[in-house]
Order: sequence, then structure tokens, then C-alpha cells
Amino acid sequence: MEQEEDVHYWGDIPEEEYYKQQGIKCTKSYHTSPRGLSLFTRSWLPISGNPRGIIFGVHGYGNDMSWTFQSTPIFLAQKGFAVFALDMEGHGRSQGLRCYVPNVDLAVQDCLSYFNLIKQDPNFNGLPCFLYGESMGGAICLLIHFADPKGFQGAILVAPMCKISDKVRPRWPIPQVLTFMSKFLPTLAIVPTEDLLHKSVKVEEKRIMGDKNPLRYRGKPRLGTVVELLRVTDYVNQKLCDVRISFLIVHGSADVVTDPEVSRALYREAASEDKTLKIYEGMWHSLLFGEPDENIELVRGDILSWLNERCNTKSG
Repeated sequence: MEQEEDVHYWGDIPEEEYYKQQGIKCTKSYHTSPRGLSLFTRSWLPISGNPRGIIFGVHGYGNDMSWTFQSTPIFLAQKGFAVFALDMEGHGRSQGLRCYVPNVDLAVQDCLSYFNLIKQDPNFNGLPCFLYGESMGGAICLLIHFADPKGFQGAILVAPMCKISDKVRPRWPIPQVLTFMSKFLPTLAIVPTEDLLHKSVKVEEKRIMGDKNPLRYRGKPRLGTVVELLRVTDYVNQKLCDVRISFLIVHGSADVVTDPEVSRALYREAASEDKTLKIYEGMWHSLLFGEPDENIELVRGDILSWLNERCNTKSG
């Protein structure tokens, strides 16, 4: 584990030095969830002045928040936002069998316990709070909203996995077989699927960088996790009309991991009064890391504009 601590996606310089160069400060610690799980957490904070808002991040399946995911929290901290995230159960440096998520509802409660703890900090009193989720994390953000409907002022959903895309979803009768087998062997890692990194990241150099993550899960998905993700995404897909939170969806038109058509359906069906959908022509699943830099700047700019309109003070 110590060796993993010393490997960074930005290269060889010490971690503290890197964040200093970025003009922000980063802290890391562990949070014990209500069910006793030890979860690794990070914060990315503006170096000076009061934050303009708090953003709570949720990473995607097989990923963690310390590698490519944090490029966006770093950007947002540079623009004056306080960003907090945790590695979910079985991911990154958090406790749990690698990439085994037996119950997403419990993972939602883990997130809420940490996010609510941060909100109690008097330094953040009265600040607007936003959710930020990538892929599976986008679906989890909606579940957090259902669990705490008034707890957050908005959500940024990046290629949200509100339904498993038919392009990567196991074909019938595999889901039925998997569901049956998962009752007996939930942790078995045998589900046939391709490595999603190559379907997500467009730029070859960034693909290589993403692949170097020592904590990225490279095994086949576990039976219990796949069945749970199928259950949860089907559930979210059926409850799109119950979404009331203000939201921004960003999605690539060429995404084959999560379906942009489902994001269009969320935009259409949600009961939210304040909702925005941006589909980017030709972009893939990894909108905020895997695209050419000019594409990333475009998406980041749209996210920042959306946040600026919903916070009292303007920046960047």
C-alpha cells in the first residue's frame, strides 16, 4: 500500500508540491461510515478566501478519486469551490473486497454520512451544496437526491449511468443466469465484458496514463456487483420523473458505455424546474479526462458557467 501511495498520475514530484503548483490545498483522511466501514476521503480546497460553494464528488465503477477523477476537483478548487469525495466501498483505498458493491443503497448512506459531516463544519455554513457524479457516480447522485431530497442545491451528472447501455449490457439470457448464480456466488469475478477504459478514453496518451493507476480494478466484474448495478440502474430509469433537483447533464454523443439517449430521457421526464442537458457531438464516455484538451476545456467551461449562475459570487 505504501508503494501505491507514492505513485501519482501527475508524475514523480511529491504530492504536496503538486497541489501547491496547482494553487490549491488537498487533504486526505479516513471516514468511518455508520456500518463501520473505513472509507478513504479527500478534499480539494481554495488556498485563500472563503469557498463559494461545496461540491461532493462520486466516482465511477472500478475507478477511484485519486487518479484521473481528481482533475475536475482540482479545477473546481482553483475556481473557488471546496470539493470533497470518498472512495466507495471496495474501490481505491477504502475497505471492502475489490470492486464488490453488494448493496448500492448502503453505499448511498456511506456517502450521505460523510457529506453531512462536512456540511456541519461552521466554515461552510450557508454555502450552496452540489453533487457531482461520473458514470455510476451519476446514478448514485440521483439516489442520494432521493434519500435526501432537500439536502443539495444541484447536481452535475457526467455521462450518468441511469441505465446500462445496450451496447455493453450482457445479452439475454446472461442477466437472468447471472442473477441466479449471484445468489450463491456473489463475489465471483466472471462476468464477460471488455475493459471499459478503451471504450471510455479517446486520446491514446491519456489511455496509457489511466491504465497506470495502481488502484484501478482490472478484473472481470463480480456477479453480485453486476446484478446490483442492473437492479439500481433499472430502478433509477423508472424513477426519472421523480427527480426534482436542479441539474446539469453533460454527455458525449459517441458514448458507448452509458447511453446519451437515457440522459435525454432524464432531461425530458425529470420534474426539476431547473434542468440543463448538454450533448457533445463525437465525444466519448470520459468527457473530463479522456478527450483532447480543447474538448475538456469546453465541458469544464460549461460546468463552471452552470455553477457560477447558481452561486452568489462569480469567478473564472
